Amino acid sequence: MNTVAQPLEAIAGFAALLREHGLAVGIAEQQAMVQAALRVPVERSGLLDPAWRAIACHDARDWRRWPDLFERYWHPQRVRGSTRVSGQTRPSRSLQQLVQGLHDSMAPGQPRGAPADTALQAPAAGDEAGAPRAQGGASRTEALHDRQLSQWLPQDLALLEQLAERIARRLRRRLTRRWQADPRGRRLDLRRTLRVSLAQGGLPLHPAWRTPRRERPRLFILVDVSRSMETHAQLFLRIARAFVHAVEARVFVFHTRLAEVTPLLKSDSAAVQEKVNAVTAGFGGGTRIATSLADFHTVHARAQLTRRARVWILSDGFDADEPERLADELASVRGRGARVAWFHPAPQPPASAAMAAVRERGALVDAFHRLNSLADLATLADRLQ
Repeated sequence: MNTVAQPLEAIAGFAALLREHGLAVGIAEQQAMVQAALRVPVERSGLLDPAWRAIACHDARDWRRWPDLFERYWHPQRVRGSTRVSGQTRPSRSLQQLVQGLHDSMAPGQPRGAPADTALQAPAAGDEAGAPRAQGGASRTEALHDRQLSQWLPQDLALLEQLAERIARRLRRRLTRRWQADPRGRRLDLRRTLRVSLAQGGLPLHPAWRTPRRERPRLFILVDVSRSMETHAQLFLRIARAFVHAVEARVFVFHTRLAEVTPLLKSDSAAVQEKVNAVTAGFGGGTRIATSLADFHTVHARAQLTRRARVWILSDGFDADEPERLADELASVRGRGARVAWFHPAPQPPASAAMAAVRERGALVDAFHRLNSLADLATLADRLQ
């Protein structure tokens, strides 16, 4: 290895594989893995297995899955199985070369004989003073965005379900101009009262009442799972799954194409994310929002996009299609009576060329909302309708 980029890319690829299979490995953990590799002597590169395992595994489930993932990434020639491996995987890798490359290119002045289990006390490059970071497998940072559905803490899942039900109740409150019979209603149904009174000689002994009819909303959630949304897609899918149960939402994922994943999200399987990955070949690729939206309203939801429909798009707005086309497809959705809300992970609304064209057309998106955590969802709970 002639440059530091190669060992760093190999570690980043391994971290991506771990995240893909549910381990909470973020930037802090990757930096700790690099620091551990710098402290391991080249001739003892095999010590990286237990050292990295202590950094990346946060519970018993992670610990059990580690050996298989480690072998599949670093020694794929030894393994025969069905676990899906990241697209970054190459035919073979050498931990000894990785350690040698890091020692030669990244830290020529550091001691090379430090034990592998030495505490990582020095802050990694780029870390702010006092920022949370991983030490020996522990981290002060919540990894709700990276953890798999089955790895959320019970209180996280309970909060998400409560927020989803709270928003669902707001959606169900929408009233129509039509009325329905209701013995507890406050408006007298004069025509029905007179008709019933005929059996009592015209005496209105049993007045009929009515109340405004409530619509049952149809909620469609479109989740962007392209490469630019890699760190946010799992959070969005968790949120979408909560609405599948709360209001029978239909959920679609898209990158360069669209696929419905509602049946998968109805399941309580511990491998929901892996199933979603399998259905959406190309997960983590490019983005064609306009093409996916066209497929959505012309094929998948053509008969259901009425004034009762709500379409939530969870995306950063970066589109590889022609910028003007996204506005055209959103206009088609709005033309059917559906209302559109756009959820984005950044502090500011999307500012891509496609989104600029959408804003120029006006009134195509009812509202833009930031959604980057459960706290953001809690803030939105009383505003979504």
